[in-house]
Order: sequence, then C-alpha cells, then structure tokens
Amino acid sequence: MNIIASPEDMQKTALALRRAGKRIGLVPTMGFLHEGHLALVKLARRQADVVVLSIFVNPTQFGPNEDFSRYPRDFERDRTLCATAGVDIIFNPAPEAMYPAGYSVYVEENGLSKGLCGASRPGHFRGVLTVVAKLFNLTQADVAVFGQKDAQQVRLIQQMARDLNFPVTIVLAPIIREADGLAMSSRNTYLSPAERREALCLQQALQTARRLYRAGERDARRIIAAMKAGIEPVPAARVDYIAIVDADTLQRVQRIETSVLVALAVYIGKTHLIDNLTLPENGSSNLPG
Repeated sequence: MNIIASPEDMQKTALALRRAGKRIGLVPTMGFLHEGHLALVKLARRQADVVVLSIFVNPTQFGPNEDFSRYPRDFERDRTLCATAGVDIIFNPAPEAMYPAGYSVYVEENGLSKGLCGASRPGHFRGVLTVVAKLFNLTQADVAVFGQKDAQQVRLIQQMARDLNFPVTIVLAPIIREADGLAMSSRNTYLSPAERREALCLQQALQTARRLYRAGERDARRIIAAMKAGIEPVPAARVDYIAIVDADTLQRVQRIETSVLVALAVYIGKTHLIDNLTLPENGSSNLPG
C-alpha cells in the first residue's frame, strides 16, 4: 500500500496508472474510519483496478463554530484498516498543500445546496464541492464511491460532475448502521453513553415515516409532525430540520407522489447527526424493522 501526501505526486501517480490502462476508484473520507467507510472500499474494489482512499479533514467545509479542530483523527489506525481492506493508495495531504498561500478558486452550487444542511451550514457545500473537485483531478478517478447517509452531498456531487463534465461515475452505497440501527458516523464518538442511547431517536423517526407511508399516508406535513413528536421528548435532542423533499430536485413536497428523500438532522447534545430514508424504499437506508 502506497501513502502519498503531495498533491503533485498523487496526480503524477494517477496519470501513470491511467496510461497503463488501470481503472481508478476513489473513496473520499475525512479519516477516523469505520465499517461504513470500509463498505465503500469494498464497492470500489469491485469496480476498479486501483483503489485510492483519501484522508483529509477539509477545513473549508467547516464553519467558524464547528468541530474542525476536534474532529477525530487517528492515522495509524486508519492505515491499518486500509491495509486490511485492500486499499492500494492512501492520499493524505496537509491543508496547506491542498490550499496553498494565495488560493482563491472555489466551486459553488446555487440550487440544490440551499436547503437541508445547506440552510444551517452556510459555506459547507462550497467547501465540499471544492475539495471533491480537487480530488477528482488529483486522483484521475474513473469511479468515486459515496455513502447514502450524506444524501444531499452526493446529489450535489452528481450535479457537479454533470455540469462541469467530470469523466467520473458516481456510485451510491447504502447506509451502514450499528447493530441497534444508528447510522455509522465518525462523530458518534462524541456522544456520551446517555446521548448514544438517545441518538436512536433519528432512526426511530424514520421508522415512523416509513410506517405511516406503508399505511397509506402521503401528506408530508403529517409525517413530519409525527416524526417531530417522537424526537421532542428526548432530553438531549434538538431538531435542526426534518424535511421531505423530491429525491432529484431536493425541493420540499406537500404530498408524496414520486420518489422522495425523508431527511433529518438533529443535535444530540452538541453533536450534529444526520440520517435519511428514500420513499418508496430502495434499500439504500438499511433501516431496521
């Protein structure tokens, strides 16, 4: 397994691989890997000759009061997991290498990014799209694998790849959950034992939405109200948003008549967690029950 820190070296290596006829798969991460990330690696492994996993805590996608400085990091643990999972290259650049002095070019989207997480985290998706665009260029990826948990992010990346003509196939992987149903996230490590138990309210709210939909309910407002009613009594929980949006446009809907994304973000204590479900169900949420 090769570890590359320099963006220039990463691009030179990728171009040489492309000239040799190799198909490159990219798994972008911020490190502190868990089984969800390793599932992305397995999917990339099936679709590429060479798997590149990037580990980069991207400063431009964090707001001034967010957790950039304390975001969990453990490179040695990540390296061991990557070696076991069959990663060929770890790309682990420093922030100053990705954003050198004088850096001034960013990628901004002006439609899909305005709602959901974009409404409460201004500038977040500008940072995400910028770093992903750079990763696409540096790794010369033929295929890039992302997780369904970050549904809005993936939809934005799909749009960027289309609108800016990146020759990369975006692959969406199902949400990987803990045994009790909590969506896996590096930020779960922030939770106290009590908060960890209370965090189950996210997937329980999605189960409520699914149950109502299966029973014939199509009024989005009623479903959202029922979800919110299940979360509000949880002591540590504070709702950021609960929304039912068109799966393609991410615009809120009044009635569920086509494919929709049921998405929510909830603060459990100080920890911001997200989860989602697609209706009609397509298996991507892996929601228990």
